[in-house]
Amino acid sequence: MQLLALALIAIGFMAVAWGLPAAHRLARPWDILAAFAVLCGLVALLLGALLAVVPGFFG
Repeated sequence: MQLLALALIAIGFMAVAWGLPAAHRLARPWDILAAFAVLCGLVALLLGALLAVVPGFFG
């Protein structure tokens, strides 16, 4: 379960790190995809942090 939490944190951080500058840099239809990636990355980051701190939260 800890490996899943670390993977979610890493993937979430990478999505946020890519999506924030990309949302401002990309053209009109593609900036929405980057903003959605930031949202999904933030959810994954928070979910991974929750699983890392409270391992049996969803059990």
